[in-house]
Amino acid sequence: MTEAGKWPRTAAVFGSTGGIGTALCERLAANGCEIVHAGSRCGEKPSGTNIRPFAFDLTEEASIEAAANAMRDDPPAWVIVASGVLTLEDGTGPERTYKRLDPRAMERVLALNTIGPAIIAKHMLALMPRDRAFTFAALSARVGSISDNGLGGWHSYRASKAALNMLLKNFALEIGRTHKDGVVVGLHPGTVDSALSEPFQSNLPDGQLTEPDEAAENLLGVLAGLDADDSGKVFDFAGAEVPA
Repeated sequence: MTEAGKWPRTAAVFGSTGGIGTALCERLAANGCEIVHAGSRCGEKPSGTNIRPFAFDLTEEASIEAAANAMRDDPPAWVIVASGVLTLEDGTGPERTYKRLDPRAMERVLALNTIGPAIIAKHMLALMPRDRAFTFAALSARVGSISDNGLGGWHSYRASKAALNMLLKNFALEIGRTHKDGVVVGLHPGTVDSALSEPFQSNLPDGQLTEPDEAAENLLGVLAGLDADDSGKVFDFAGAEVPA
């Protein structure tokens, strides 16, 4: 449970049918969030009587704009972008060497991990009242850190998350000029037992894999402890800042 007084009355999760996204919706709803807008490509919703499903496509701005417009009269206090891709639909995984770079695969990864979340921010941040606290968060990754990169590889995925982190920083600076209580951050959830990480779980050390419900609890706890001074940063599941 998050800190008293910081739990949002309303929230929106973009990417609600993935492992983390479903857990985020269910935990928000179960712990007293009055309205949880749960967005997915198919418009399905996780369990919970106060969860309201909506459909959107990360690569179709019109669908994102329509979803935002439906929330215009009562903008969610927390917006969480829980979507993302590591292995593409055709099985193409992260490149271990520059020799495997493919422009079409790179374009797809950037569209889903960087451009899509940026367009969600474009339409959702525009709804936020200037006199109210709110939080906009997008799932990022520690491998998006440039200064913490000692291994290389995973070129498109790393680049997509590094670009996302830069955009979040830009949005935080811009929104901070007009919304003094606004928070825009990236979140590193760790390695979660989900479809995204499944192909890469075999070599993980014991104890490094986190169940989606625990990951959701960790991330919501981090969000509850943030304020405007934290805007523009990336935090891991334990609340530690991830270096740029």
